[in-house]
Amino acid sequence: MVAAVGIIVTGGVVRVTGSGLGCPEWPSCTGESLAPTAEMGLHGAIEFGNRLLTGVLCVVVGWLIVAARLQRDPSPDVLRGAWAQFWVVVLNAVVGGVTVWMRLSPYIVAAHFLAAALLLATAVVTWERVRRPEHVVPAPMPRPGRAVALGRLLQAGTFVLLVVGTAVTGSGPHAGDSSDVSRMPFHWAGVTVVHGVIAAGCLVVGGLLLAALPAGSPARRRTGVFLAVFVAQGAVGLFQSLTSLPAVAVILHLLGSALVWAGAVSVVLVVKRQVTDGVPAVDQPSAPLARSTIAADT
Repeated sequence: MVAAVGIIVTGGVVRVTGSGLGCPEWPSCTGESLAPTAEMGLHGAIEFGNRLLTGVLCVVVGWLIVAARLQRDPSPDVLRGAWAQFWVVVLNAVVGGVTVWMRLSPYIVAAHFLAAALLLATAVVTWERVRRPEHVVPAPMPRPGRAVALGRLLQAGTFVLLVVGTAVTGSGPHAGDSSDVSRMPFHWAGVTVVHGVIAAGCLVVGGLLLAALPAGSPARRRTGVFLAVFVAQGAVGLFQSLTSLPAVAVILHLLGSALVWAGAVSVVLVVKRQVTDGVPAVDQPSAPLARSTIAADT
């Protein structure tokens, strides 16, 4: 999950520094060299660094696949999640290459960001499967169907927020390169307002979900953390819109978008788990603790 967030943030660094074509070819940096040359300067190093992070992702996902296979009692869900991450990493790398070939077309750049968001979602799902507690206790909920529906609506709204955010990015400055890169033919201020309205709607849905969850439950705590991050992300977005999009604020907003999206996916999973399986005695018990508790009860 950390590496998936990192690929989004470093992609933002590539964009705001104008390093999108620092390596003008793909998969090699130039026609003759895999890595950037000294003459390519800082832009080549920044772009190549983002590409290297994809290699780190491959190593991490490969390690996860091997570790999942070597468990005494392998979980098919975890193994499927690991392989899903592998194929999404491949997808993200290919879209990244197309982005270079298309000379930073804003539509392909948007697809590259959404592919990275898909990778983050698969990482969160797999992580939740790995940390799923072994010992759960019943957790009655007054209206479980309403909570699940609100959680799914929150995730859908957050995804729409990401998509509209790519339109804000694609129609605004920071085109990713110092050359004349075409932008999306949208009115930037108008798309930004739509983006803000959708964010406000997501905040309302999140508040309704929080009210629908039992006090002290893991799902309620997770939703509360999500809303706190969401409000902070909104504050960063408002600041960057009112201050001509400074590069540091743009990068922070990209980090916030990754955390918000990961939080939305996580909230849906924990709400669904609480409704269908109950809730853990503690939010994240270790496996030995869970086994010892079961043994003591026996």
